Amino acid sequence: MNYFKEVGQEMRKVTWPSARETTRFTWIVIFMIIFFALYFTITDYSFGWLINWLVNL
Repeated sequence: MNYFKEVGQEMRKVTWPSARETTRFTWIVIFMIIFFALYFTITDYSFGWLINWLVNL
């Protein structure tokens, strides 16, 4: 049971982010997900178009 006591001690040392920081980081993550989704969609479409163009030569 010493494990749980040590976990409790370590958890007291944790510095938790504020609500404002959490909201900010959440929006950053959402923005990055949208950015990379658009990037990979455009890249996939472009390579697909290029491959189809090369095959149809």
